Amino acid sequence: MKTLYGIQYLRAFAALAVVVFHAAERSGGHFTIGAAGVDVFFVISGFIMWVISDRKPLTPHRFLIDRIRRIAPSYWLVTLIMIGGAMAGLFPNLQLDAGHVLASFVFVPMHSPSTGEIWPILVQGWTLNFEMFFYVLFAGALFLPRQWRLPFLSVAFGFFFVVGLIWKPSSPMLATYTRPMILEFLGGVFIAELWLRRWTAGNSLGLGCVGAALCGFAAIHLMGAGFDEFICGPLAMALVFGMVSLESDGSIGRVPLLTYLGDASYSIYLWHTFAVSVAIKVAGILKIPGGIAVLAAICGGTLLGIAAYEIVEKPLRKLLSNEAPKRRPLEQRPS
Repeated sequence: MKTLYGIQYLRAFAALAVVVFHAAERSGGHFTIGAAGVDVFFVISGFIMWVISDRKPLTPHRFLIDRIRRIAPSYWLVTLIMIGGAMAGLFPNLQLDAGHVLASFVFVPMHSPSTGEIWPILVQGWTLNFEMFFYVLFAGALFLPRQWRLPFLSVAFGFFFVVGLIWKPSSPMLATYTRPMILEFLGGVFIAELWLRRWTAGNSLGLGCVGAALCGFAAIHLMGAGFDEFICGPLAMALVFGMVSLESDGSIGRVPLLTYLGDASYSIYLWHTFAVSVAIKVAGILKIPGGIAVLAAICGGTLLGIAAYEIVEKPLRKLLSNEAPKRRPLEQRPS
């Protein structure tokens, strides 16, 4: 799949929005709308998975293995660091429980013994529980002929959404898998199908979609409105649809820095809270003004994520993508 620069830029801005959200939150400020970066990530995930599956044949098994290789190793490493830090007393508020530790590693939603929230040990890993749920349903769709995959996903996601809407389950797994947020993956799939069929908006309408989405997010922030999945989800879909429409119209060029940040967005998302927490704590000790502290936390979180991308994610991806060399037939082996 060729690089879609608009998608890369959205990944970069979504990751940075989450960093700003956490930096503001840790300093006692508010940038709640930054959490909507997650909604954008979910729509992008649906888009990318659908395009990839259309461009090359994938078995359900191979798809799941590829996604686990891509998502799990870095996440497991950060989770291990969190566990080690908790055992060393560096994270006094983090309580460890064997069941919760196991659930965190296998992407199963479970109440945290530390807060009672449905969070894994690495708090931002809650989004990966949604991602894995999507991957499992998507793998199920790959068993079907191409023309039946979209109807299957629509029915599956619609079923879980309706269950949540009507019964409002309280168990951690069903409470997670029936949230309206799951429809954002489906929205990304539909946008990808429109893009593959070249049924996208023109330049003007695409720009209008991007502008309307950004204005919507800004309005939510300025009004101090609560985070609402029913609003942020459609706005994220409009943003992604607008960007891919502009891409189709040739209106988006390559910006190296944003392209790179898009590549590093997953590591930035996973690792940034370590640097954010340290920066805010040091700022408090040194009596550094809040605005400067938040800026330092944002820069620190982003730089740590970039370092992790270069030092951890890229080498791990290269290592795991290298298949073991095939053994030569018996008669060709040296004696």
